[in-house]
Amino acid sequence: MSQHLTLSSLPLFPLGSVLYPGGLLALRVFEVRYLDMVRKCQRAGAPFGVVALTQGQEVRQAGAAQEQFCDVGTLAAIEALDNPQPGLITLRCRGTQRFRILRRAQLTNGLWTADVEQIDDDQVVPIPDDLKVTATALSQVLHTLRQREPDIPALLPEGGDQLNDCAWVANRWCELLPVPLGLKQRLMELENPLVRLELVGDVLERTGIAQ
Repeated sequence: MSQHLTLSSLPLFPLGSVLYPGGLLALRVFEVRYLDMVRKCQRAGAPFGVVALTQGQEVRQAGAAQEQFCDVGTLAAIEALDNPQPGLITLRCRGTQRFRILRRAQLTNGLWTADVEQIDDDQVVPIPDDLKVTATALSQVLHTLRQREPDIPALLPEGGDQLNDCAWVANRWCELLPVPLGLKQRLMELENPLVRLELVGDVLERTGIAQ
């Protein structure tokens, strides 16, 4: 078993969504705790951690429930940052590697940090013949999205090699499908990418998206 890399005091960004490895995340940041965090991360070329909320809200409000979030999240690497006006930063990030929280703490400014261990990347598993329909349908959906929104970064690389990777195809479908947040989180945490794609295939078949 490989030794997991441990990161200390990783800044966290709890969100009402799940970030998958390879996925894109656009953020508008205006809370002081996060403005300072993203500036420091960009200067250091360091990631921050995205975790899914189980209680509370993304933006702190007086009298709101205390933030609680999942133990497994995904590192977010900043690809683009803009400061369109004072007190506002827009970000484009990409999910890289999953992690598991070992210890967590909240700073006086409200920012959460954690000591985490990184979870091994999904193994590259070729898509079996009975699930190739999921990749074909995904390619069509991404093509349609790029036509509608030509300014968004392309999700599909030239050559489409990742369309034969169980994890990549499953992750992109998990981002697109309108399924409950708890299910998205459980699918992200699965260690076997083939099982993840099989479950996604079941959803696609039930909804008639891919048959």
